[in-house]
Amino acid sequence: MAVKYLDDLAELEAIYGAPVPASLVKVADHLTPEYRAWIMASRFCILSTVGPDGTDATPRGDDRPVVAELDARTLALPDWAGNNRIDSLRNLIADPRCSLLFMVPGSNNVVRINGSARITADEGLRDRFARAGKRPRSVLVIAIAEVYVQCAKALMRSGLWEGGANAPDVPSVGTILKAMSGGTEGGAEYDKGYAARAARQLWVRE
Repeated sequence: MAVKYLDDLAELEAIYGAPVPASLVKVADHLTPEYRAWIMASRFCILSTVGPDGTDATPRGDDRPVVAELDARTLALPDWAGNNRIDSLRNLIADPRCSLLFMVPGSNNVVRINGSARITADEGLRDRFARAGKRPRSVLVIAIAEVYVQCAKALMRSGLWEGGANAPDVPSVGTILKAMSGGTEGGAEYDKGYAARAARQLWVRE
């Protein structure tokens, strides 16, 4: 089937029409009291970056606000333990542009920040996020260009917070690793021990 793609901005805009006025008035260039309260209630966000090898989006989570406010136009995001691929960090070295989507369980709204980020291993900033002597290896310092709330329709359509015990049975990480590695990685033993390993490495890798 031949598919016609839209490559002309005017043609695209003709399909969608003018932006809804509320979608423009809600945009701020700093943390207003309302946006500050929303973001400080969020323990989870998705960080999106772009670099010479493509795009990347990665989940970031904490047991307290996922970011710290340095001032009304600046946030700090600790880089806690992961898999050491550092895809997002590589991208930010090449291109500082980034976006963050903040979520709060039970709320169908999402708050987005567009801006730029730089990476630091500053001792004082790392100390700010210390957990029983454990510190992130680095911290992202994010300059806010835009902050705004996004409408609830996407999460309402997906029923994101309604899954609970009825969540679908999806392949485990061990199953995926076993398939991708030809059986040399993953498997049932990987899944069986993962929760305990992850609990030990929530903040730093062993």
